[in-house]
Amino acid sequence: MTSREQERGAMSTFLAVIFLSLLMAAGLVVDGGRKIIALREASHLADNAARAGAQAVDLDILRSTGTIALDRVQATTRASDYLVATGQTGDVAVAGDTVTVTVSLTVDPVLLPVDTFVVTATEAAAAVTEDPG
Repeated sequence: MTSREQERGAMSTFLAVIFLSLLMAAGLVVDGGRKIIALREASHLADNAARAGAQAVDLDILRSTGTIALDRVQATTRASDYLVATGQTGDVAVAGDTVTVTVSLTVDPVLLPVDTFVVTATEAAAAVTEDPG
């Protein structure tokens, strides 16, 4: 047997390994990008919902004492309503003058042979007043 006959098929194996490596690299780029986009979307959703909730200032307390306090029920409702309007769900917490919202999104991978990714973002917004002067 000559050395040329012993090497028959070596190129096919090499090309198969290279092809699988390139496919995995493409999967990391595509599915990694989808995960980053979903994380950014979850962050935007949580931030906007928190801002919607932070607008629920209890005007009676503000007028009588001058301090900012949120109406807990209304703040939670506003934040939850924003999430429902966008087709999402999340956890809403109100503490003092701050609304904190956590949103989780699920991403289905396109190329990688893995289970779904779950990305979570938590954002907070505080109620503030401006001095008109």
